[in-house]
Amino acid sequence: MDTKVNTKAIMMTFMVGAFFAILNETSMNIALTKLMDVFHVDAHTVQWLATSFLLVMGVLMPVSALLIQWFTTRQLYIAIMTIFLIGTVVAACAVNFPMLLVGRMLQAVGTAVSVPLTMNAVLLMYPPAIRGKIMGIFGIVIMFAPAAGTTLSGIVVDTLGWRWLFIIIIPFAIFIVLFAWKVLQNVGEVTRPRVDVLSILLSTIGIGGMIYGFSSMGEEVGTGSSSNIWIIIVISVLSLVAFVRRQLKLEQPLLDVRVFAYKEFSKGMVLFVIISMIMFSSQILLPMFGQGPLGYEAKTVGLLLLPGALLNGVLSPEIGILFDKYGSRKLIIPGTVLLIVTMVIYSTISSSIPAWAFILVYLALMLAIASIMMPSQTGALNQLPPHLYPHGTAMSNTLQPMAGALGVSVLVSIMTHGRTSFLEQAGLTHTKELVHEAMTYGIHHAYWLATALCCIGFVTALFLKKKTA
Repeated sequence: MDTKVNTKAIMMTFMVGAFFAILNETSMNIALTKLMDVFHVDAHTVQWLATSFLLVMGVLMPVSALLIQWFTTRQLYIAIMTIFLIGTVVAACAVNFPMLLVGRMLQAVGTAVSVPLTMNAVLLMYPPAIRGKIMGIFGIVIMFAPAAGTTLSGIVVDTLGWRWLFIIIIPFAIFIVLFAWKVLQNVGEVTRPRVDVLSILLSTIGIGGMIYGFSSMGEEVGTGSSSNIWIIIVISVLSLVAFVRRQLKLEQPLLDVRVFAYKEFSKGMVLFVIISMIMFSSQILLPMFGQGPLGYEAKTVGLLLLPGALLNGVLSPEIGILFDKYGSRKLIIPGTVLLIVTMVIYSTISSSIPAWAFILVYLALMLAIASIMMPSQTGALNQLPPHLYPHGTAMSNTLQPMAGALGVSVLVSIMTHGRTSFLEQAGLTHTKELVHEAMTYGIHHAYWLATALCCIGFVTALFLKKKTA
């Protein structure tokens, strides 16, 4: 590590880069319907713009621990943000769907490595007593950027066109690379552990197959290819089992699964996975409900979700300060209670709900997520010794896209199944009002399961230590 580290300059570099990298994770959600018409592809094909992003992230997250130990901070960060810039340019210039897909996957490379790299730097630069505050500031990026991506997408697509989702990012990406070249310093030591090719292969098959299987499951239910998806998932599970067994035998594992031997880390990851499932699935389900039964345009839905995103960003530093003072337990328990209340509301929501009430409930959802996500993740990482920091950050960031893909797959599948059964019972004549009523019925079913997951989170929170820093 450099002898005199300018922590403010390092964090500023990481935060700006991570904001625009994570922003792209959800910016395509509302644009997918329009892109189906632009490139003449069906819903299953266009969904790959979201699935491929999660897929690349999931595959690279375990490898990020290795990359952090093999390259200096400057080398790794400048390289991944340059790849992100290239991907953004390719996507902005896309003349067909495959070209756009390649651009998205290159963008995902930058996102996949930038987040664990930043979190590892925080753990090395700051003592546990103030990590909550720093992670709260970084939480502005982690929490606000995905939510803002949905709002930005709706406004930009309706006013300027889908290409501007990428064109707007290009000058910022250039600035990030140049700024990092000038001010970024190295954090941590380069140890260059042995590269185990078999571990990389097993993690790629296991995690990549899991994310692909979960993401495809909802689209293939009831079709002849659904059995193929289950085969992929089974192979992925077997690969992950082999991966874990191998990591326990290696002196220098690719991803040290022994982090789960720390009980508070394990409990924190359970909460982190549950809240990730709720957050990712809600970012799909709520825009669908807004543009369907509620009858709003894409940009209007984006504006309705904006106050919640802003609240999340504003509260994140305050949540971090409270975490440093009181620990994770006193934040997560009331957060899970509030989350259960919002899930119950969504499981009984009506298409006649006024806009102000829709905004208010989403504000409550974002407040609950802010109270749980950062405290659960930071509280878990605080339990680890320094040599496990790269593995802990890699593990938590590997679980997030897997949890997101699983949450979207399961809850969207339940919503789709509920909608389909409602229409089948209604008969052959499907009016617009009936279709909207069917989607509302499906949304109710999806959030019933979400409520059950949140109850599991509440019970887990009761067993957290009173002070985890």
